[in-house]
Amino acid sequence: MTIPDRFPAVLAAAAMGVYLLVVVGATTSLTDAAAACGGWPACGGGYALPAEPAAWIALAHRAVAAVVGGLVVAAAALAWRADAGRRVRGALLLALALFPAQAGIGAVVALGDTSLSVREGAIPLGLTHLVLGVAIFASVLAALAWWLEDATGDADDAPTDFEPGADDLPPVEDAPEPSVPTATVPRLRATAAAYFRLMKPRLMWLLCLVAAAAMALAGGPGFTPYAVAATLAGGALSIGASGTFNHVFERDVDRRMQRTNDRPLATDLVPVPHALAFGGLLTTVSLGLFWSVNPLTAALGLVAILFYSVVYTLVLKPNTVQNTVLGGAAGALPALIGWAAVTGEVGGGGLLLAAVIFLWTPAHFYNLALAYKDDYARGGFPMMPVVRGETATRRHILWYLGATLVAAAVLALVANPLGALYALVGVALGAVFLWTVVRLHYERNESAAFRAFHASNAYLGLLLFAVVLDALVV
Repeated sequence: MTIPDRFPAVLAAAAMGVYLLVVVGATTSLTDAAAACGGWPACGGGYALPAEPAAWIALAHRAVAAVVGGLVVAAAALAWRADAGRRVRGALLLALALFPAQAGIGAVVALGDTSLSVREGAIPLGLTHLVLGVAIFASVLAALAWWLEDATGDADDAPTDFEPGADDLPPVEDAPEPSVPTATVPRLRATAAAYFRLMKPRLMWLLCLVAAAAMALAGGPGFTPYAVAATLAGGALSIGASGTFNHVFERDVDRRMQRTNDRPLATDLVPVPHALAFGGLLTTVSLGLFWSVNPLTAALGLVAILFYSVVYTLVLKPNTVQNTVLGGAAGALPALIGWAAVTGEVGGGGLLLAAVIFLWTPAHFYNLALAYKDDYARGGFPMMPVVRGETATRRHILWYLGATLVAAAVLALVANPLGALYALVGVALGAVFLWTVVRLHYERNESAAFRAFHASNAYLGLLLFAVVLDALVV
């Protein structure tokens, strides 16, 4: 294996190693462990082994820090041997300069007030320790992003003749005609399935899980069985309403695209007036359920339906390359809805969870945009790979992934119930997601794009499950 092959692996390992230290340091698990290990570099007088089981977490944290420091040094050495670009070497030099400072502050914190939790009034040094960790992570990730761009990118791969929403778009080539049953019973079954498909059920489980995680984080007396059931049912129906209106508004474009030309409205299996009535019914029932919880939840639910159906579908998606980024607000709103359902207000924990979803959306959906680049171009949508090219899209995936990981670490710092399970899932699945993105840079094909897309789904889904479990256990 050549140095260019080893280098991104070492950089990715170093980045996730630093991230592991940051996330563990941000959760309550290290806070409790540090209190049982008053010393540095070991416990007791500084050289004794831990006397309490919890203290082994703090000691392991320091041992991992030493290993990660070695990885950063190795990455810097490989950068010079591989004659990496100036910005790659500069980012790694910054990480090397910050690492001893962060370790020194960690030692001071361990010898003094060991509380690293801002919720409990942490000393500024504890917060500084974590901020430096985030800065080191960002530096190593930047080095990885710039190396991958230099090694695999093509600055000239951006199209020059694409016009968003063009009317003379080419038809689908070699696409099989969707078959619609004509017999009565099969057609009734197909129609029932079509109405279910209008609701975009594949979006429901993840967005309802977002709302559930927000409710679990908020906790308190408002976290009642009725509030949870009504919010999740209303959320599922509001997603169904949004999906139905999206099908209505995009029915003509759907006929042009191989991925969507078998949708119910594209095949005329469901008449447009019936679909509009169905969407209106779903909207009414969902808002009624939200209102039974509290008026703010209903207001946010209405905003979510209007944003996805009108703002995203009719304004953002066909007109701007930033449609995926700005459209991430649609996926983030369930976090605010879940938080408001329990607390009656929009609070910090809900906003932070919404930020995680907002930043995750481009890192997730740009992979699908790469896989269906030609189809989106045929539909006239100015998706990132269609307008800016595949190199820019892969770069944005990595940057947004890094931002997502940082936001998830901040959530761990602020949200009280999150602990070891959240840290373990966030780091392990984040590492898998990152490695699929690295492979995407080198393989640059549809299979690699789908692999990263599915890894992004697994990361967020399991992270949200960890939020719920951590919150409920505490």
